[in-house]
Amino acid sequence: MDEKKGTLKANYELAGRKYVIGGAAVAIIVCYLIRLFTLQLMSEDFKQSADSNAFLKRIQYPARGAITDRNGKLLVYNQPAYDVMVIMSEQEGIDTLDLCESLGITRDWYERRMVEIKDTTRNKGYSGFTQQLFMSQLSTEEFSRFQEKLFRFPGFYIQKRSIRRYNYPYAAHILGDVGEVGPKDIEADSYYRSGDYIGKLGVERSYEVALRGEKGKEVLLRDARGRIKGRYQNGKFDEAPVPGHNITMSIDINLQALGERLMKGKKGSIVAIEPSTGEVLCMVSSPTYDPRIMVGRQRGKSQKALAADPHKPLLNRAIMGQYPPGSTFKTSQALTFLQEGIITPQTAYPCNHGFHFRGLKVGCHGHGSPLPLVPAIATSCNGYFCWGLYYMFGNRKKYPTVQDAMTTWKDYMVSMGFGYKLGIDLPSESRGMIPNAQYYDKAYRNDWSGLTVISISIGQGEVNLTPLQIANLGATIANRGYYIVPHVVKEVQGLPLDTLYTKPRRTLVDRRHYETVVQGMRQAVVGGTCRVANTSLYEVCGKTGTAQNTHGQDHSVFMGFAPREKPKIAICVYVENGSWGATYGVPIGALMMEQYIMGKLSEASEAKAKSFENKHLYKLGNETGEE
Repeated sequence: MDEKKGTLKANYELAGRKYVIGGAAVAIIVCYLIRLFTLQLMSEDFKQSADSNAFLKRIQYPARGAITDRNGKLLVYNQPAYDVMVIMSEQEGIDTLDLCESLGITRDWYERRMVEIKDTTRNKGYSGFTQQLFMSQLSTEEFSRFQEKLFRFPGFYIQKRSIRRYNYPYAAHILGDVGEVGPKDIEADSYYRSGDYIGKLGVERSYEVALRGEKGKEVLLRDARGRIKGRYQNGKFDEAPVPGHNITMSIDINLQALGERLMKGKKGSIVAIEPSTGEVLCMVSSPTYDPRIMVGRQRGKSQKALAADPHKPLLNRAIMGQYPPGSTFKTSQALTFLQEGIITPQTAYPCNHGFHFRGLKVGCHGHGSPLPLVPAIATSCNGYFCWGLYYMFGNRKKYPTVQDAMTTWKDYMVSMGFGYKLGIDLPSESRGMIPNAQYYDKAYRNDWSGLTVISISIGQGEVNLTPLQIANLGATIANRGYYIVPHVVKEVQGLPLDTLYTKPRRTLVDRRHYETVVQGMRQAVVGGTCRVANTSLYEVCGKTGTAQNTHGQDHSVFMGFAPREKPKIAICVYVENGSWGATYGVPIGALMMEQYIMGKLSEASEAKAKSFENKHLYKLGNETGEE
């Protein structure tokens, strides 16, 4: 009986082993089948290997869209260039020393570049069977020399490309530049592969999709030795590239050039806007640099030098700089007080060299007292606007708490385009700073009043605006109560302009109140702080600002527009450490308005322009190409 049980147990174990062995065999076969399926149908490697033996698929890059100014002057165009491409699986047995000498590179550079190409962490999507960028942007002369020896270097090919050329040494911050894509660019958009180029800054970045066009391809047939025999089936499978869209900028390059001349040796910005359209006529950020140094293989070296410059020439101060607006901000306060019924045009407040109340003092220059609103704007009276804010924030019948008054005040500021990004069609715009009730509750532990924050009424304290926002305030006043979001592109060929840049945005203030402020700004030019801007050619309206600076000399600010009726230009001039608004801001603004409205400067004005061009507030450095 025991022997019988032992036999049955042995047979059971044998049967079990048979199933285990059979299962293992089936699993191995399934694994092989899955691997074969993956290799044959899912993986591109073998397909690419087979294709590369018979075909060479060469990308045809489109011409990038050209850029012109508002008057049709060519700003940016394309010039032929050539990239050296390599297929790693074919790159065997070449004379590397001869290759390096032909391209003017070192053996170390060659070996380092080969490692970079094969590094899949940096070159995602790498394949040894497809063309990889080895060296970019050969000039026509370099290409000609290398082309003669190309047959000696199997696996290396020439890819025709184009590089950007800039006609003028101006508008670097607006136009931007083009550089090689990074891993994040490739990850974000399947259009790009390693070695492609993309807009890095300015319009080149914000309108990249419109400018870049669509790639094409050319399929070439190889023989058994890998030599190119011609186009496969006479180009049946070729795809022509689609050129990028041309762009017309809103800027006037002559006005831009004058602005950069006037700001030479100074830090700050000039922004000019056409009020009726929101089109930016010029955008100067100083210090600046020549956009032509950001082209070709020198781009990396140039960018490194600019980034190291302590004066920060890469910073677009027009949209990224955040400054106290100073007395230019008083116009927004006048409009708010009028609309809220805190004052009327006839309301007069005293100013005995400033605002003096309960031990608090805000100084002011000497002028008549008391003053109604129009002369208060014309003389830039600090006391008047401090009293206005005090009575607004202390009006408990209209605003039960100081927080309610603050919220109402902020709503007006936001409606005028402050505190948030305006939405200009350029990257990296800053929002500025308009404080709210929560900000002050936290800062003062709920124990604050209008007196605590009185400095915001004259554009100081926590208030910060960008030069673009100040210029937009001028455009809004010129339009008597509305603005169109500022934009630097006037037209994209074949594409509609975003409705953001065509729809008017109205503020919370009635038109009639704007007329009062316009009157005050006109009086500032006729007999107030902006007298330097007065001319018999057209009526200028303006407002100065002397923005206090805790780190040194005060900033010189001017905001204005012209002509008074049917205005053509609104402008902000902001000169860091320029002292009084009338010292730099007003005369520079006057010259800019004359250039645009009249089409040129008079001889007397040209002499003034040269004098400002030679007034430097800091030592010029490498950002201008000077030592």
